[in-house]
Amino acid sequence: MNDTPNNPFEAMMAQAQEMAKALNPALESFSPKGFEALWPKMPKEAMELMFGNAVNKDGLDARTRLLLTLAGLTMQGAQADTAVRQTVRHALEAGAREQEIVETIGQMSVFAGIPAMTRALNLAKEVMGDSEEDET
Repeated sequence: MNDTPNNPFEAMMAQAQEMAKALNPALESFSPKGFEALWPKMPKEAMELMFGNAVNKDGLDARTRLLLTLAGLTMQGAQADTAVRQTVRHALEAGAREQEIVETIGQMSVFAGIPAMTRALNLAKEVMGDSEEDET
C-alpha cells in the first residue's frame, strides 16, 4: 500500500511538514490552529501600522481594510479557516461591529455564492460567539 496522499493538497501539506521538520524539529506538530492561538487579537495600533494609514495618512483605516480582507477571503470560498477567523477577530478589535462583519460577508454572496457566504458566516460566528463569552 502506498502512503502518498491522493489529494494534491494533502500531498503538499505532507511535504511542507517534512520540510518544517528538517528546518526545526519542534515544528513537527505545527498546526494552523496553533498559529491562530499565537496572536489571537492584534492591537489596534499594530493594525494601523501594518494595514492602516501609516504610509498613506488619508488612506483606509484598519477597520475598513480588514472588512475588505474579509470580503476577499469570502470571495475565495472562505477556505482559509484560520485567516477568516483571525480577520474577524482583528476587525472586531479594530472597531468593526458584528453587524458590519455579517453584512460584509453577506454582500459577497452575490459574487461568491451562498456556500462561500455560509462558510464564512459560520467561521465568523465561531469568533463572535467567543468574543461574547469573553465579555460576560
